[in-house]
Amino acid sequence: MATQTRIAIAGSGFAGLEAAFYLRRRLGDEARITVVSDSKQFLFRPNMIYIPFGKEPEGLTFDVSATLEDHGIEWVHQPVTGIDPDARTLITAGGADVEYDYAVLATGADMVPQEVPGLEEHAYTIWTPDSNLALRGALGRAVERARGGERQRVVFAVPPKNMCSGPLYEIVLMLDSWLRDQPAPVRDNITIDFATFEPAYIMVFGPRINAVVEQEFDARGITGHREHGLERVEEGEAVFGDGTRLSYDLLISFPPYEAAVRYESLPGDERGFIDTDMESRRVRGHDRIFAIGDAGDFPVKQAFLALLEADAAADAIACDILGEHPDKAFDPVSLCIMEQFDKATFANVPLQLSGRSVPPVEVREGAEDEYQVGSGRVWRVGKKMLGLAVPMHFRHGRPFHAGMSWKLMEPGLNGMKSLFAD
Repeated sequence: MATQTRIAIAGSGFAGLEAAFYLRRRLGDEARITVVSDSKQFLFRPNMIYIPFGKEPEGLTFDVSATLEDHGIEWVHQPVTGIDPDARTLITAGGADVEYDYAVLATGADMVPQEVPGLEEHAYTIWTPDSNLALRGALGRAVERARGGERQRVVFAVPPKNMCSGPLYEIVLMLDSWLRDQPAPVRDNITIDFATFEPAYIMVFGPRINAVVEQEFDARGITGHREHGLERVEEGEAVFGDGTRLSYDLLISFPPYEAAVRYESLPGDERGFIDTDMESRRVRGHDRIFAIGDAGDFPVKQAFLALLEADAAADAIACDILGEHPDKAFDPVSLCIMEQFDKATFANVPLQLSGRSVPPVEVREGAEDEYQVGSGRVWRVGKKMLGLAVPMHFRHGRPFHAGMSWKLMEPGLNGMKSLFAD
């Protein structure tokens, strides 16, 4: 019996599961696939934005360990702490190290609010289900005070070193819609400010998204502050690098982030994100190690891009094993749908690295026809479709973007784009 190729995958989020299920489908019994993760629960992170407004977190998760085992993928429930490239071993905190022929690192990112003095003590964040539940309680208290005639000021802040700020923009627009649905005079008694270090709103998605956010802020009475880098937070006051101070009753922030696991034996930047070849996601200098999703060095951290990276890496591994030529190079075309409750905004954004620190990416030169943005109620349907389809396919052990589901869904989205995008 031929020896199976051992593939170890660190992480069970979007990138890790997409890669695992793609490789299982493509390689069958030729590979022994092992997923190593500290969490048994897959969390559909993009829909955590609904938790502050009443959705229960339990509806966003499922037990991934059972699904993996049902599809012949081994499961090791341990935190990954490092990798030994010479011994070809994935290292875990509990000593259940996993030997590999190929390794895929998809251990994601973590927030580091302590980089901004006072942020951890005084701000509400949106990175985990628990933090979103805490924000739900804070919003409820603000509404009660506003209903009683007490004016409230809610300040949103995107500090430097955060390149995945989209969810905070969703929540500020959702908050305005939600407050307007409350009995008067709640919205009239709540002032909303949005401050970001970015020179343009959601800068990584280009000027058309910036224009949409500008229009939404103006229409909704939200005061925006660009190029406001949060420097520190004091009780009741946010202080910015240019000396500006914004008082607040409620501060909501998406903190800076860094790699969740720092792989000291691999090349990476100062925040722990691993240096890779753009197209294949191979780690530079290590042909049998791949870094995908938030663990890798592509500066935009987003679920849809993580799926694309996973497909590229999994295809490269499968082709290595099968002696074929890979045909799924990572092409960073981001697809996002920004919820606002009363409508949603769709963006299809072909990206390229800018060579600058701010912004680190830009709309791809010569791809203006592919750069599409549109707003309307119809895009809320697209948001719900993705929110149902991705977990459903992962729950059944199938890749999403590399599977039949996306092939069936993509023509419908393309049709919607041609009708409803600018």
